[in-house]
Amino acid sequence: MTDIVNKLWGFCHTLRHDGIDYGDYIEQLTYLLFLKMADEKAVHIPVKYNWEGIKKESGQKLLDHYADVLRNLRKEPGLLGDIFTQAMPRFNNPVNLKRLITMIDEEEWSALGVDVKGAAFEGLLEKSASEGKKGAGQYFTPRELIKSMVRVMKPDPKHDPEFTLCDPACGTGGFLMCAYEWLMEETKGALDRKDIKRIKTKTYYGQELVPRPRRLALMNLYLHGLETHIYLGDTIYEPDRGVRYSCILTNPPFGTKGANQAPERDDFTIETSNKQLNFVQHCSNILKPGGRAAIVLPDNCLFEGKAGEVF
Repeated sequence: MTDIVNKLWGFCHTLRHDGIDYGDYIEQLTYLLFLKMADEKAVHIPVKYNWEGIKKESGQKLLDHYADVLRNLRKEPGLLGDIFTQAMPRFNNPVNLKRLITMIDEEEWSALGVDVKGAAFEGLLEKSASEGKKGAGQYFTPRELIKSMVRVMKPDPKHDPEFTLCDPACGTGGFLMCAYEWLMEETKGALDRKDIKRIKTKTYYGQELVPRPRRLALMNLYLHGLETHIYLGDTIYEPDRGVRYSCILTNPPFGTKGANQAPERDDFTIETSNKQLNFVQHCSNILKPGGRAAIVLPDNCLFEGKAGEVF
């Protein structure tokens, strides 16, 4: 993964000479990675807009075709259209677009791990002078931590038709993806036919504040056949939407950025500007009766003066 990230990061510098900034590069990269991985996994993409169609073009025709692909995928019904919402091309040099397509085509991305785009995204964030390691955590949780939490929680939807799992700060969707992977390992992929549709369309939910990691999450899960519902919005400052879940797995953002005032939430037990404690309150409130939660928290969170009042 390190070699791939270095290669992708090096190309980012090249593109900056064409006026494509860091954020735009990440976004364009995710569109192309998604189409490449969809091709590898034989996920349905309309033939006119799939990876093979993009690969065969060059020059101005490539720029025109790429713009046409994004424009039309935005109009697709369902999750595919949601993934490409507001997608716009940023390339103005067909040579550089062709180079990036060739670079992506050289790798078998599906064989690199579950959350490969999330990992690449983290690696690129670490390379960014403005974001660094701390910034990566906003989008990405280490895989081993996620797997450990999933093994402890055993989020099994097979025997409960009402079972739902949510990550209210889902980033690139690592918890949701690993929960599904755990289920596939436990069942050896042999789910009852009557359960498959429910599990793939009505089990995994999330919420994310930032559009780009939400897009990554939708892409990752879509490539694994899941129609995930990821709401775009502020988890602790928006009113309770009234939805309840059987299980919560989450790593809420640490730090104090954006936490200088207490949310105006009637359903919160205490009023505090402590972001992590507000996430604990939110997670507690959106659980069904008998529901369970596993939350990554900083050491001092549960020792805050008002923390005892939450429970």
